[in-house]
Amino acid sequence: MKLLIVNGANLDMLGRRDSSQYGSLSLDEIKGLLEKEFPGYEFIYFQSNIEGEIVSRLHEVTEEDFEGLIINPGGYAHTSVVIRDALELISIPKIEVHLSNLSSRESFRQNLITASACDGYISGLKEYSYLAAVSVINKIKKELKS
Repeated sequence: MKLLIVNGANLDMLGRRDSSQYGSLSLDEIKGLLEKEFPGYEFIYFQSNIEGEIVSRLHEVTEEDFEGLIINPGGYAHTSVVIRDALELISIPKIEVHLSNLSSRESFRQNLITASACDGYISGLKEYSYLAAVSVINKIKKELKS
């Protein structure tokens, strides 16, 4: 299975951010965890702090290239209509992930603009949010084949 994993603003700073919210792993360590947990899968990673670059990368996603998308838009989840609109154009299974438990955070983090354009979202499991997303995409793909 080939999956695209898109990470938004400030996620390049994981490992240096508040570990009680985001865990202690860097983005590279999360990549290693995914590859160890799902051998034989092909993960393509993209990270940008720039909203337009994320939108442009999402515009390139096709069914021919990927079987699923995992996106952690970071703070853009609460503000970006354009990322939401780009996600709506994608027909493969899409899961939004968040490392921190958004329901226990500030009120402005309660509004998820981008999540409604995905098949679902996972929040609060730190690095395990990504592992759970891969498992969910597997289930969705199996259902689609039946």
